[in-house]
Amino acid sequence: MAYHFIGIKGTGMAALASILYDEHKEVTGSDIEKYIFTQDELEKRGIPITTFDASHIHDHDTCIIGLSFDETNPEVKAAVQNPTVKTYYYNEYLGKLLESYTSISVAGTHGKSTTTGILGHVLPQLLPTGYLIGDGHGHMPEDAKYFVLESCEFQRHFLAYHPDYALITNIELDHVDYYKDMDDYLDAFQSFVNQTKKHCVIFGDDPYLPKLSYPVPVTTYGLQEGNDYQAVNIEQGPFGMHFDCLYQGQVLAHIELSEVGDPFLQDALGCFALCHVLGMPVNDIVEGLKTYQGIARRFVIEEVKDSVLIDDYAHHPTAIRYMIDSARKKYPGKKVIALYKPDRYSRLQYFLQDFADSLNTADQVVLCDFPKNAQREDESITVTIQDLLDLCPNSVLLDIDEKSAEVLKEMAPAVYVFMSSKDIYLLKDKLASLLK
Repeated sequence: MAYHFIGIKGTGMAALASILYDEHKEVTGSDIEKYIFTQDELEKRGIPITTFDASHIHDHDTCIIGLSFDETNPEVKAAVQNPTVKTYYYNEYLGKLLESYTSISVAGTHGKSTTTGILGHVLPQLLPTGYLIGDGHGHMPEDAKYFVLESCEFQRHFLAYHPDYALITNIELDHVDYYKDMDDYLDAFQSFVNQTKKHCVIFGDDPYLPKLSYPVPVTTYGLQEGNDYQAVNIEQGPFGMHFDCLYQGQVLAHIELSEVGDPFLQDALGCFALCHVLGMPVNDIVEGLKTYQGIARRFVIEEVKDSVLIDDYAHHPTAIRYMIDSARKKYPGKKVIALYKPDRYSRLQYFLQDFADSLNTADQVVLCDFPKNAQREDESITVTIQDLLDLCPNSVLLDIDEKSAEVLKEMAPAVYVFMSSKDIYLLKDKLASLLK
């Protein structure tokens, strides 16, 4: 019996497929032919990837369906119509899987992937730990006790999970094509919290998280006084960052990190808090944080001669502002070029001025248009890439091709910050080749 993934190149799907492979299950998958970075981990494991065809659905298979697919896909249709085939959507199967482990859900508008990645690196020094990160990476050791999973609030998908522990990084309205307003968004997080079984660790500086009702004990972390874990004496620069961690007002540890930026500081502090709650020795947590090397598409730095290319998944105005600020902290005095490719029309229309304000904190703004297959969510969505260009003085519209890479090369030397949940990293790769 095989586990067949329909849409296996999705970031969560690729990670889950890797986990089932590590559990010694037979795994196959299908997707579009276009290269997506998530397929690298699948190919390392020898997981076969085919194009969509109903013939790939076999009796008694278990089919795991990507969240963007329905019965218009031939494989989905064949799977649901075959009475011997068990079908699950991605989050449904993941919710089932985490019941086999002591589960830790990482939720929040920003920082989920990085926080999950840090925990996946640090916790194994305490006990064997599996992880599922939204960058396509997943792993499950033979004797895993903990399972850390990125838990996305999109369309309330994280309500398929009933974790033992939850780490919630922040709450800021997003996914405006689904959520009616902030109250609706908060309602989803309250429902998620209600399903947590043992303990919640939350960012105490957040304007919303402390106001939720918690059915389990709560631990807070942040930069402000009053948090259980507080970062003080913070310094950031080309060297990275270091700070002292107070626990209930007393110095507990001195922490040194190779990364920069306030988001990473917050994520690292949250991981410290959760690991400490779980009983991990302080020195082991500190060493784990110090040796963390990052994850795919999250402030990934490539230095080429006198320029720097940074790839990041940022696709929300707040994340974009933080990435540009982090680049300035890491490379003070250098010209910063912000490159952004939008993903959802509704997100750009709702946050249009916020996107412009964030991008304009860079020295130069470069935009790419929406993906060709992007769909306007309804008739009220009229925004175009030109609307954003108009709000960003001296901005440039480029494509993902060699000609555009040549234009970017003429802007060197600079720190190029490529930001999108889409394939803007392909333009980064083209520029890197030209600069070498």
